[in-house]
Amino acid sequence: MRLPFRAAALEVPMFSVKEDGRRKHPSRHRALAAGGAVLLLLLGAACTLGGGDGSGALTFWTPHVTPDRLDQQEATAERFTEETGIDVDVVAMAASDQNQALVTGAASGDVPDVILLAPDQAAAWTAQGLLDTDTAGAVVAELGRDTFSDNALDMVTTGGALTAVPSDGWGQVLVYRTDMFEAAGLRPPRTIEDIADAAEKLSSDGVAGIVLGTKPGDPFTTQTLEALLLAGGCDLVDDAGEVALEAPECARALDAYARMADASVGGDQDVETTRAAYLSGRSAMLFWGSHIFDELAGLAPDFPPTCGECADDPAFLAANSRVVTGLYPPGAGASGDPDEARQYGLTLNLGVPRGADTAAARKFIEFLLSDGYVDTLAVSPEGRIPVRMGTKENPTAFADAWTSLPTGEDEDARRPLSDFYDEKTIRGIVEGAQSFRRWGYGTEQAAFAGALAAQNTLSREVGPLFDGADPADVARRMADAARDVQADVE
Repeated sequence: MRLPFRAAALEVPMFSVKEDGRRKHPSRHRALAAGGAVLLLLLGAACTLGGGDGSGALTFWTPHVTPDRLDQQEATAERFTEETGIDVDVVAMAASDQNQALVTGAASGDVPDVILLAPDQAAAWTAQGLLDTDTAGAVVAELGRDTFSDNALDMVTTGGALTAVPSDGWGQVLVYRTDMFEAAGLRPPRTIEDIADAAEKLSSDGVAGIVLGTKPGDPFTTQTLEALLLAGGCDLVDDAGEVALEAPECARALDAYARMADASVGGDQDVETTRAAYLSGRSAMLFWGSHIFDELAGLAPDFPPTCGECADDPAFLAANSRVVTGLYPPGAGASGDPDEARQYGLTLNLGVPRGADTAAARKFIEFLLSDGYVDTLAVSPEGRIPVRMGTKENPTAFADAWTSLPTGEDEDARRPLSDFYDEKTIRGIVEGAQSFRRWGYGTEQAAFAGALAAQNTLSREVGPLFDGADPADVARRMADAARDVQADVE
């Protein structure tokens, strides 16, 4: 069924929150994320929209819009130009602004050649016939399907066909204070029940047991909620495609969430307040995105660690924190098989619109995922974890290179994460990225799941849970709200 574009609301990845929070200067580039700039696109800035105008330049849309990250992407594009003779126009455009610009460009015949996009965008645009799936499949076949994460490929597969080529991603992680866990005699948590138990035990007058998103209707809470429900064995739909949020697993997961919230810092918590609480030493655990790793190490001057010990040692939190990536749902084997663990993650993928210069686009994507891949990941290593581990000849080449990539906001003080975290932690981050999961992605429910997340539907219903409402009642309310979105999408 061809979807009306209004129903294909696109999810804004959390990395954009962090980028916007760090922006200090207006972009020096063609940053088209602002509404006025998009309006110019819609009024016919064809030479900027795409490479199909005969200009000879390939056009690349990227949601990484801050000046420093644009500089890095343009440098990588210049390397490609030197090798191939194909010019690249790097256009900064936030994911939320790509939608109408692509539809309008497709109608006039002017489209970009390559877009860095999220799985829900791939699903929505494929349903509208806007993406060239043949090119995506050809690139993966050329580079080697076995070199990519199966889960990442599944996230952008619709009707058995690849809609885009996975590049990298970030995952939701649990960060915990090892010194506090050891003092309390606690083992690293494996399940959301473990997290809730530890949060209650570690909570005190001066330190919260955990801090995590609880602000109703907030995108960060939407991500937190889906991550916890996934880890709790709660599925969005059943085998028949019917909303399944009223299942007992969902109510149990919501109960664990309520217990965590009760042990958290008081009040509505969002992406900024949760980070601040952990960086200040006021929380024993933090549920956040992998973007936190450089900040824990004191490499982000805009968000410095402020705990009591951090004054003498800015990297104190990195040295005294460990990370849990995947969490095990109820009934998972006691052996701890990593294939059974669930980690919420969002991938970035390289898509080619119909009407693009497919030959040039294919060359560019293959370059970005081979000779230029390490440079691509270097744009933001803590938030761009490889989902292509290596090549046919060297299966771990890119994963190994990622561990040495410098990160941090201060160009003169950038250092690899491996300088601050032990080998087990670094390996866990990379291996966890190969098992990212999301509701609906890679299935016929992808557009529904994307719209549900983009509209923050479920997190709008979560408030009563933190005020003592029965988790089963909250689950029913969420299910009813989800059915309304599903009906609108279908």
